[in-house]
Amino acid sequence: MIHPKFNKLAWITLALAICVIGFGAYVRLSHAGLGCPDWPVCYGKLTWPKHDVHIAAANEAFPERPVEVPKAWKEQVHRHIAAILGLLVLGLALLATRSRPHAWKILLSSCALILGAIFLYVREHYVASSVVVIVAEAALMASAWRWSNSDMARVATFTLGFIIFQAMLGLWTVTWLLKPIVVMAHLLGGMTMFCLLTWMALRSSTNAAIPQPPTLRIRPLLWIGVAVVGVQIALGGWVSANYAALACGTDFPTCLGQWWPQMDFAEAAVLWRGIGVDYEGGLLDPEARTAIQMMHRLFALVVVGYLVWLARRLNAEGLPTYGWGLLMVLGLQVLLGITNVVAGLPLPVATAHNVVAALLLFLLVGLLARLRPQTA
Repeated sequence: MIHPKFNKLAWITLALAICVIGFGAYVRLSHAGLGCPDWPVCYGKLTWPKHDVHIAAANEAFPERPVEVPKAWKEQVHRHIAAILGLLVLGLALLATRSRPHAWKILLSSCALILGAIFLYVREHYVASSVVVIVAEAALMASAWRWSNSDMARVATFTLGFIIFQAMLGLWTVTWLLKPIVVMAHLLGGMTMFCLLTWMALRSSTNAAIPQPPTLRIRPLLWIGVAVVGVQIALGGWVSANYAALACGTDFPTCLGQWWPQMDFAEAAVLWRGIGVDYEGGLLDPEARTAIQMMHRLFALVVVGYLVWLARRLNAEGLPTYGWGLLMVLGLQVLLGITNVVAGLPLPVATAHNVVAALLLFLLVGLLARLRPQTA
């Protein structure tokens, strides 16, 4: 049985998650991803250097990356908000597993191991820290696999393990100097976390079930929609991580004044380029960046075509609220994408583009959570 307070906490956590996604996009797009060269502290501080004496000391300790306060505070505030999100997810897992013997011991001991791993990492015991994280993650995943989902125990525990992995991606984003594959994975991880919280919030709502759900054949179509949007988000993350948003200049629908400009798809598709290279500002030549931008544009046609067709199916299945809602959010997302190009990537528009992508997932995953028999 689901705890009465679980649903309320799930919605609060979901609201904070969309804030983390939006603020994370703001940090990335304002080029503040390396505002703090260390992790989880910022120039050795829990906040960031603010006063001249502290800034001077930080510059001496990190001569390769002098303090830029406007960037440092953004990065560290994002980390603090994400940490609060992690605590809320822990609360969800504790509520969901309250009736299971020794579950709280497993959850809290795993989190204690993670804190120990962070301490080891700060002390530069990197191998030992990695081993401790793996042990903690294995304990959480094994428990999630063993428990059922009748009281949300499985999904809440899996989400707790997943947010720990997301924190590791945040660590690698900094220590591997904005490596594009890690930046893209971090974006996808945030969206996946948002989907898990969406599912828990709507699945645990007592009045959210649709009494007479449409035929089950609508479910596969929704899953395809989630996959299609997920691929487009990944391509968008690849555009952002490789600084290819303005590879076509401000031309739309053409690119650099052509329908098919010179492009290097082979170079654009290289995922791994080694460790130790600073990727801030991007490394690819213009032809590769143009190819990345065009891949995002071309797949957008697939996304728009499929979601428009899906919206029509939802209307036909007696779900006009979701059908028209999907069309409106999709239209807004297309408008934001075009504005990003023609207006030269204004920061508020680019940030909103990330948030609206999450709203598309909210509609699709939320409907999947609601499509169940009333007696389930």
